[in-house]
Amino acid sequence: MNKKLLSLPYLFWCIAFIIIPLCMVVYYGLTDKTGAFTLQNIAAIATAEHSKALSFSILLSLVSTLICLLLAYPLAMILANLHVNQHSFIVLLFILPMWMNFLLRTMAWQTLLEKSGVINGFLSLLRLPALNIINTPSAIIFGMVYNFLPFMVLPIYNSLTKIDGNIVNAARDLGADGLQTFLRIILPLSMPGVISGITMVFVPALTTFVISTLLGGSKILLIGNVIEQEFTQTGNWHLGSGLSIVLMIFILLNMVLSAVFDKDGEGNVL
Repeated sequence: MNKKLLSLPYLFWCIAFIIIPLCMVVYYGLTDKTGAFTLQNIAAIATAEHSKALSFSILLSLVSTLICLLLAYPLAMILANLHVNQHSFIVLLFILPMWMNFLLRTMAWQTLLEKSGVINGFLSLLRLPALNIINTPSAIIFGMVYNFLPFMVLPIYNSLTKIDGNIVNAARDLGADGLQTFLRIILPLSMPGVISGITMVFVPALTTFVISTLLGGSKILLIGNVIEQEFTQTGNWHLGSGLSIVLMIFILLNMVLSAVFDKDGEGNVL
């Protein structure tokens, strides 16, 4: 009985800040200003402006996720092959930036990438041409990769550390070279971490609006920016909720994919 009482604060938190807000989004998304049922708010995703924002958001999210995967897998393998004392410290270095405010981390990239920023200032000292990256899709991808890379590294690292070294040694004893060992042993066994990392990067990258606002300027609108503007500027909660439901569908599909490939939760970072 005491253990059940300990779960009450958690249940209250979930109901107050997860279930009720989701129910409100569904209610507003499926009704109009008069309270009548409608699907027009969801169907609005098919308009030229909204479909362009959604498709561009998916494209940038996929590119950012792919870059994170290409960077994270070698890093995770290096961490997994280090000694205990070494990788504990280096893993802490990867987690440490996550303790800093997300907004501050993104604004730091704004300072680095702007026309009179640190990077262009350094290039001018070397008499090299300046980079015009700020307010471009490239800047948004930079911000996404920087902010979400740890979410890709940690699940893959967690999966790699669970691989029994005897399996790898047995493959090598049977004549498998490094590439064959990686493709047939290490990669398949680490797929739960890869799928989990893809989910943890793709979902926030698809829904972000802070990164695109600070690094993309007003020239580039992602679907997250459109939804944020509907809630904060135009005050159309019904349309904003309808577009949010569409994003929820993408998120749920991503979660289903993760559950199918990681049934045992081996890619979890906890």
